[in-house]
Amino acid sequence: MKGLEKLRVEDICTVFWRDWVVLNRRLAKFVLSRMISPVLYLVAFGWGLGRNLPMNGGSYLDFILPGIMALNAMNISFTSVGSPLNMSRLYHKTLEEYLIAPISPGSFVTGKVLAGALRGLISCAVIFVLAYIFGAKLAVTAGFILTLALTCLLFAAMGLVAAMLINSHEDMASFNTYVLLPMSFLCATFFSPERLPLAFRWFIDLLPLTHATYALRAIGGGLEMPWLSVGVLAIYTLLLLAIGVWTMIRVRD
Repeated sequence: MKGLEKLRVEDICTVFWRDWVVLNRRLAKFVLSRMISPVLYLVAFGWGLGRNLPMNGGSYLDFILPGIMALNAMNISFTSVGSPLNMSRLYHKTLEEYLIAPISPGSFVTGKVLAGALRGLISCAVIFVLAYIFGAKLAVTAGFILTLALTCLLFAAMGLVAAMLINSHEDMASFNTYVLLPMSFLCATFFSPERLPLAFRWFIDLLPLTHATYALRAIGGGLEMPWLSVGVLAIYTLLLLAIGVWTMIRVRD
């Protein structure tokens, strides 16, 4: 595929390292800012509402925690790539530095997506520490971490695609409103969709956040690896990465 024939590790590291330097300078502020929403969710749903809502013999806090982590992975990974890249392309014009540099589109996309996924993983680690303090119980295995990383990669790639295709910052905000916000509340994050109408459940099952929540909840609860959901996440990730490379080739040409 054009754009991947010159995929080089050193170019990927160059793109990734630039974003890591920016993050490292603001790491303490980044971590503190990512504690606010999780604490509110854990207090409101875990301690407040959750005390009166037993779920399958367990606590509502244990039920909701994988959903909160999936939701956080989506929001942070998407925003970490989407908003800065969109501003860079449309307003600051700093994306042009990469376009004229001898870096292949595939290397640029990979580096940006990895940097966004790292931010998502850091914020999820913050949530896990807070949830542990709140008394949540979650089986964090290698499969859980890999699934969470795949979720972060998926939504970082989605943020890159949105940033490259959307031509105004206002429309980026609209994408959040019409796409990310509905997924936040419908994709099994706060409740089980079993009681929803069948047609509505089918629609929800097409959305990537649903499968991220299903997979994290199953693995975190000590169940078998849900390969179907993991496979759906992998397909979405590869598709979005391919579209991301295509958009970079189109902009460069």
